[in-house]
Amino acid sequence: MKTAALGIQHVLAMYAGAILVPLIVGESLGLTSEQLTYLVAIDIFMCGVATILQLLNNRFFGIGLPVVLGCTFTAVGPMIAIGGEFGISAIYGAILVSGLVVILISGFFGKLVRFFPPVVTGSVVTIIGVTLIPVAINNMGGGEGASDFGSLANIGLAFGTLTFIVLMYRFSSGFLRSISILVGIVIGTVVASFMGKVSLDAVTEASFFHIVQPFYFGTPTFEWSAILTMILVAIVSLVESTGVYFALGDITERKLKEKDLTKGYRAEGLAIVLGGLFNAFPYTAFSQNVGLIQMTGVKSIRVIMTAGIMLVGLGLVPKIAALTTIIPTAVLGGAMIAMFGMVIAQGIKMLGSVLTSSPENSMIIACSVGMGLGVTVVPELFAQLPNSLQILTSNGIVTGSVTAIVLNIIFNMLPSKKTSANSAQLVEESA
Repeated sequence: MKTAALGIQHVLAMYAGAILVPLIVGESLGLTSEQLTYLVAIDIFMCGVATILQLLNNRFFGIGLPVVLGCTFTAVGPMIAIGGEFGISAIYGAILVSGLVVILISGFFGKLVRFFPPVVTGSVVTIIGVTLIPVAINNMGGGEGASDFGSLANIGLAFGTLTFIVLMYRFSSGFLRSISILVGIVIGTVVASFMGKVSLDAVTEASFFHIVQPFYFGTPTFEWSAILTMILVAIVSLVESTGVYFALGDITERKLKEKDLTKGYRAEGLAIVLGGLFNAFPYTAFSQNVGLIQMTGVKSIRVIMTAGIMLVGLGLVPKIAALTTIIPTAVLGGAMIAMFGMVIAQGIKMLGSVLTSSPENSMIIACSVGMGLGVTVVPELFAQLPNSLQILTSNGIVTGSVTAIVLNIIFNMLPSKKTSANSAQLVEESA
């Protein structure tokens, strides 16, 4: 009984993140209520499967730490952009390929990490967060194209939800703080129901049980720019997961070896591939559950396995998934400001330690974030370039990420004249 109660805590801690990603992506792509219900259900199901894959710890995959996997928020902006340009089938083609790439590089990713230091990953996460804010603002108004866009009712619901989340975050602690966004969404939806803005039709129409099916949204298609975008998202997620692995290794007093990291990366790659096959999402380690483990002091793999099994069970019940689709768009918008703002805050936190270390890092951040945001706002800037080059320039996240990687190599990895001169001076002095 105690194990089940602790497992439910972990489910609740990650549940807001698990349902918000499919709701945001699905609504942005104009999915029907039935399709949206499937998307939420399959995502919850795959969160459970991905978590169990990491816990198995066999000779091929699984890091065997009490880690919970969920859909990464860094994929939201790219998926919306890919779906808007190439259609939903291109999203899943890109996810499939990115998962295979993660599996292929899992054995030597540790050696590639030097190309993705905090100045690069922090810039990428910041770009992704900044490009998501317009989505949140549109939803606060009631959703792009809504007949009552910007109405007092929508603005009131959005800011009421956001205010409740902020106050709960400020005046609570521990587990309650970790579920503040989830509680805020529930309270916002209850208030919206009294305003006549909630319809239960989707819940009534949804079945009590369904079997997950591959390629629910059709056969995947493959576009180079979409694939490159999702590979970059997957690599950033691997870097973030590495931090989670080491944090959990420290908490559980287990010294991680290179083979442990390889199995962890491989399990993540398998989860991403399965996400592509079953039309779900890319998956990564959830840091919020690490905080819950630190707070409770419970490090048991059995508790996390229980949470994973619960998620699988919830994902097989469409009626539960349909409950999340009744959340009014304005309520979602208020919660999204907090969620996406946290993505930006995470990016800034990653950059905090490198901003003051060298002026070169400041230039890398300035150019990469500027290019990423600029291309997102003015996507037609590079429309006259050859198609082969537009693979790198048609998406702000790709453009900003490539800029950060290239500038990091130029400023921080190639030997500079100053370094060469200092080396020569040292040689002369020693002689």
